[in-house]
Amino acid sequence: ELAAVATFLLGALAVLGQRELAVGIGVTVAAVLAYKQPLHGFVGRLGSDDVYAVLRLLIATFIILPILPNATIDPWDALNPQSLWLLVLLIAGLSLVGYVLTRLLGAHRGIPLTGLSGGLVSSTAVTLSFARQSRELHYAAANSAIASGILLAWTVSFVRVLVEVLVVNRALLPSLLPAMIPMTVVCAAFAAWHQRRAGQEIQAQDVPLRNPFSLTSAIKFAALFAAVLLVVKLAQAHAPETGLYLVAALAGTTDVDAITLSMAQYARTGNPDVASHAITIAVLSNTIIKTGMVTALGSPALRGSVLVATVGILVAGVGAILLT
Repeated sequence: ELAAVATFLLGALAVLGQRELAVGIGVTVAAVLAYKQPLHGFVGRLGSDDVYAVLRLLIATFIILPILPNATIDPWDALNPQSLWLLVLLIAGLSLVGYVLTRLLGAHRGIPLTGLSGGLVSSTAVTLSFARQSRELHYAAANSAIASGILLAWTVSFVRVLVEVLVVNRALLPSLLPAMIPMTVVCAAFAAWHQRRAGQEIQAQDVPLRNPFSLTSAIKFAALFAAVLLVVKLAQAHAPETGLYLVAALAGTTDVDAITLSMAQYARTGNPDVASHAITIAVLSNTIIKTGMVTALGSPALRGSVLVATVGILVAGVGAILLT
């Protein structure tokens, strides 16, 4: 019935001279009708928490963002509330995309697929979950599959860094790519090698990922990002290079997004090579922390597999820094 009403209204729109718009909306209506069953299946898997999360994202985008001042508010000329919130929405949007993909694909499609989709939400959560699974008896023969899942999650997180830089300051990409591409390729190569060794696919348990967007977490990230921006600004004034690298290494132990976005902003007026090296250091620091999680929580076989891959990633990243 609604499609019939829409058809009538689209006909009226065409008569009024908006034929291109009518055709575009008509194609959209036809596509929605064609994909009705998959859409119903997806909606059936949504819970009230997912609906609330989407509403919070809409509130953050269309209510909070417009009322924030679009000017710096601190003595160091570093903090612009509207710019800060836009970057928060970028991170929340990327995480939400990863969460939706995980819900659409399902976490039971196999460990590597879970790592690939779950890495968009949180590569740290995927690493922790798989490391714990590796100690369970019925996963004793799944070392290669679990290693592949973890490394695929890391690969996605590396690509995520590039996407963030592309959105915030694409001029920084030429300086960042020589380091990030070798690291991504090495990580993906180890993941593919372990996947080939995995043999038959082992079904994964659900990775404990909840809907990643909440206003509370967004505000916490904004506060963290603001703190990193201030520290970067002070380091830029008092210790232009060494200070920034130290900040990047420390920030990378907890979160790569904040320092990535800060360095992308810094590169607009600062040295792009310094910014790209700082991002690379943060990524390496974060990789070392996640390797430590696997070492502490994973099975002996998984530790060896991940440690070898980590050495390759570190060699690629440090080598790129020394050569550029």
